[in-house]
Amino acid sequence: MTDLPTTRDEAWRYSDIAAVEKLGAAALDQWKEITLAAGETKRHCMIVGGDAPELHRIRIKAGEGARAELFVVIVGNDYARVEVETELAEGAHFEFGGVTIGGGDAVREFVTRTTHDLPEATSNQVVRAVHWGEATGNFLGAINVGRGGQRTDAAQDFKALVLEKGAIANAKPELEIFADDVKCAHGAAIGQMDEMARYYMASRGISPDLAKKLLVRAFIADALAALEDEGEAERLLEAALDVLDDAGDRIA
Repeated sequence: MTDLPTTRDEAWRYSDIAAVEKLGAAALDQWKEITLAAGETKRHCMIVGGDAPELHRIRIKAGEGARAELFVVIVGNDYARVEVETELAEGAHFEFGGVTIGGGDAVREFVTRTTHDLPEATSNQVVRAVHWGEATGNFLGAINVGRGGQRTDAAQDFKALVLEKGAIANAKPELEIFADDVKCAHGAAIGQMDEMARYYMASRGISPDLAKKLLVRAFIADALAALEDEGEAERLLEAALDVLDDAGDRIA
């Protein structure tokens, strides 16, 4: 059985360890295994988070030329972690879009590790975090390119909106590259809502609450831009925005 982690473990450094202890060590051994055959495409969309700690661990193995797509929105009032390990065969692609959103004092986090050990595989990860109160949104993303991963094209993009003082966003992108013909990029930005945009919208007669919702919607929509199923994209967006609506006047 896997030992319980501590904050000294790099992949758990920003986690709510007390919540992980409630889940117990047995939860750490529970992985959802997803295997894609050569040329296969699979898409999975998830809304996770509730009133008790949650841990979702997923392993994806994408065969030659396969395409794996995973889109996740983390909501809820307690700790929630989605961890994804992906291995890509030659010419395979991994597309990941994630949103964490909420207030209170909950920690909501994505942790990904994407392995490019074979040539011409690609991956793209876009994560957006929106938090208020004393909540925390985390993204720890590792891209590992082995010596056989020539012509890899991999990217990570994390952005966070902190709507109140006291909320926290943490990003830890990590690249480990042993091939010499690759394109790998990562970016991270944390900031507050664009007050000029809110002022502009107010000058056009848009109420502050609606302006806030429209700006947050546009912000988190980036994480779902690659989701071609419009119905699923709307379902995920609405799940995120419902949390914002529930916060009401508590967010300026």
